[in-house]
Amino acid sequence: MTENLMCNVGWYNNKKILIVEDESLQRHLLHEYLSEAGYEVIEAVDGVDALERLAVDPDIRFVITDLKMPRLDGFELITEIRRKQLHYVYIMVQTHSDDEESLERALSLGADDFLKKPVRPVELCLRVAGGFRVLKLEKFEELIFFLTKLAGLQSKETGSHLDRIYHFTRVLARDIAANFPELGLTIAVAEEIAKVSPLHDLGKVGVSVELLHKSEKLNHNEVCSLQDHALVGGLLIQEVYAHTESEYLFLAQEIAQLHHERWDGKGYPHGLAGDKIPLCARIVALADAYDAMTSRRSYHAGLSHEDAKQEIIRNDGKQFDPKVVAAFLRQESEFVRIKEEFLDNDSPLYRKM
Repeated sequence: MTENLMCNVGWYNNKKILIVEDESLQRHLLHEYLSEAGYEVIEAVDGVDALERLAVDPDIRFVITDLKMPRLDGFELITEIRRKQLHYVYIMVQTHSDDEESLERALSLGADDFLKKPVRPVELCLRVAGGFRVLKLEKFEELIFFLTKLAGLQSKETGSHLDRIYHFTRVLARDIAANFPELGLTIAVAEEIAKVSPLHDLGKVGVSVELLHKSEKLNHNEVCSLQDHALVGGLLIQEVYAHTESEYLFLAQEIAQLHHERWDGKGYPHGLAGDKIPLCARIVALADAYDAMTSRRSYHAGLSHEDAKQEIIRNDGKQFDPKVVAAFLRQESEFVRIKEEFLDNDSPLYRKM
């Protein structure tokens, strides 16, 4: 599994940069600066040459180009890249300090950043590092969406289920951020917890479809197999996190692995108790439990909101963190609204409001 995941996240280690410059000395200097900083540098002498190189190497996602060149200039190159790109290409242009008109034109055509000539090595490397951070963020969003789809497809959950988990989690997390400042949860982190919450059951990709949808009572071995999904999901995300160090995925890993832990220590897979369970997992635990209780499943018809509420109250301080229960009780009207808005159907996976 590790080898496959390394292949899938190879984009993260991609540090290819295409330099497009007709002046050989300037091209050589850029090549030298960037190579010393650890980037793989590819050279093109003009826009035509650049497009040919981009066509044969889709891993090139970063271009530094001059604007005034023969055959195909930088303006035309920017236009062609934006017209043909399948994945976003970060474009940095080089301009002379007194050429504001050219810079404005390049930015209006789709350039992302600029460098003033003569180029300073430190500024060059800092701006390039910033550009790669932008590309990395784009890939994180793609990765999260893909993993969310994977989680839903195996367990045959509707898009509405993932919508509800996102919104239930968001409501709880934002309430806790506002009402329990001692927990240190900010609104920004509350939003990130909600964003990755639909990955909570990613580990179900390792559970048979027959077992997931069995309506009869499960035997001991089947229960253990089903519970394994928490460890499987956590380990899957942990392997990707090891290569990306994305804070998104750190939260997602904690949620996937620990959302079945209980406040009283009687949960799984590790039997953690109280605040030893990460707050993000404690929040998703209640959101997921509420949705499971109020949804029609192969093994039960679904409870009313009031019955589910009473069950949560009965498990206050047992299954659930008392502070999360308090947040739920403050926000129960929002839970009812979300449940009514996102009824089970084939809704898009998952919608954010």
